[in-house]
Amino acid sequence: MTDKRIDTIGELNGVLGRLQQLRAQMVADARDELAEKPGQAELINQYISEAEGAIMAALKPQPGDPKTDGGLANMIGLGNNIPDLPGGAASAPLVPDYDDQVSRARNSAIADLYYLYQMEAVGTFRAVQKLQQLFRSGEVRLSDGPGAMALFQFDRKRVLRYTLSDRRAAYRKVFGYTDSTPPAGAVPNQAFHMLLTNFCRHVSNFFQDKRVSEVVKPDNTRENFGSMSVVRRAGLDLRHNLKQVSYGHIAVLRSEVMVLLRDAFDILNSDDIKRIFGAAAGWEVMEDVLKQHLKEQPLTSQRHRMAVTGRETIRWLGEDHILTDVRTDFEALLEAIVDACDDWLTSAESLGLRKRAINAGGAQVIDFRPTARRRRA
Repeated sequence: MTDKRIDTIGELNGVLGRLQQLRAQMVADARDELAEKPGQAELINQYISEAEGAIMAALKPQPGDPKTDGGLANMIGLGNNIPDLPGGAASAPLVPDYDDQVSRARNSAIADLYYLYQMEAVGTFRAVQKLQQLFRSGEVRLSDGPGAMALFQFDRKRVLRYTLSDRRAAYRKVFGYTDSTPPAGAVPNQAFHMLLTNFCRHVSNFFQDKRVSEVVKPDNTRENFGSMSVVRRAGLDLRHNLKQVSYGHIAVLRSEVMVLLRDAFDILNSDDIKRIFGAAAGWEVMEDVLKQHLKEQPLTSQRHRMAVTGRETIRWLGEDHILTDVRTDFEALLEAIVDACDDWLTSAESLGLRKRAINAGGAQVIDFRPTARRRRA
């Protein structure tokens, strides 16, 4: 727009006003084209938005610029350049956007912890602990071999692991799941499950509307009927919620328990242990142990899909994709998780987890223990 340095609020308002005039002029000049190709309006708005962003970015102090008081001395009547009107005050940049301040590493730790919660809920660690008990008592025909050695080593290393109560407290703090007490000073994250459900639902609805719009207007002359802003707001709400609970020992707990999970599946996949149960895979061993020895009905498939798709969705929110303003780019980036969101919603619904459970005290919790185990307790 101009090569002149913008020093005052009046000059800034003038430049921004001329940009809006340019927007209106570009729309008027492309009126006939917009009737046939509504997508052109997005290109015009994107061009103007990028220009505004460049102008505001130019207001930020550059490295090497002398430090000043931002014109405050002149505003209160000190110095030689006292403005006559408020518009003569020095222009100042906006503060950094709040939603931009997200740590990918912490968000990744939350995603992995969610995966661990679902794997714990399905009964992985309970199955291995029961195998240990059967191994010690001699109730199973297991004495040597890779599975027996892995069971022995798993037991010897338990002093290095976060205990079950530690893990349950972390799940309560980060996701509001289980009925354990969170770590001292922490507050259960009661809103997480609702926000994740809300985001997955809006992503699913967005692409349902997209498919409808493609049927109604097969020549692609109309944009998606879905609201990009609604999806973005739901995603930002969830991302903000996860940001608040991502501090503390979550990253190190995640790393240690992921190793514990790997060790557990090494045991379940051991050839000698699979032969005992006549199983072809470690998952079948775990299900047989839960059904035969713990009298539980495992919901392995649903929990596993929630683990994988929930982790994928949370990791996606750790990127800046949700902040994209261009509809075409937003749709393309969002399409990476639409199947994961649909899968998570369907799995959660089959488990009855679309709505939060309410315990006797009125607090909203989701316990990872199977119903049969709760009845026995």
